[in-house]
Amino acid sequence: MNHPIAFRLEQYTLKRPQEVLLVTAEIAGELDELVIFKGFSSSLVRSTAFDPDVPMLPDEAKIVAIDRLVAPYQPNNIRYLQQGLTWEEMQKVLEEVGV
Repeated sequence: MNHPIAFRLEQYTLKRPQEVLLVTAEIAGELDELVIFKGFSSSLVRSTAFDPDVPMLPDEAKIVAIDRLVAPYQPNNIRYLQQGLTWEEMQKVLEEVGV
């Protein structure tokens, strides 16, 4: 599939609403952490766009790591399904659910 990274990750969370993705990415030379849940993304570092339909992960972002978490996301009680996935590893997970 040749969809943008953000679109694929958001679609994944629509198909797996019991999961949250915590994405560490390099955006414009700076590290950012994004939470993606039920088709929407928000930054834990930068301000998030007012329009929830605007993905926070640009196509040129470099994925550092992706953690799969049990929803809901609770920063004080994170429950990991998988930690530190590379983009290549995550693509296999995305393909398993058809995104």
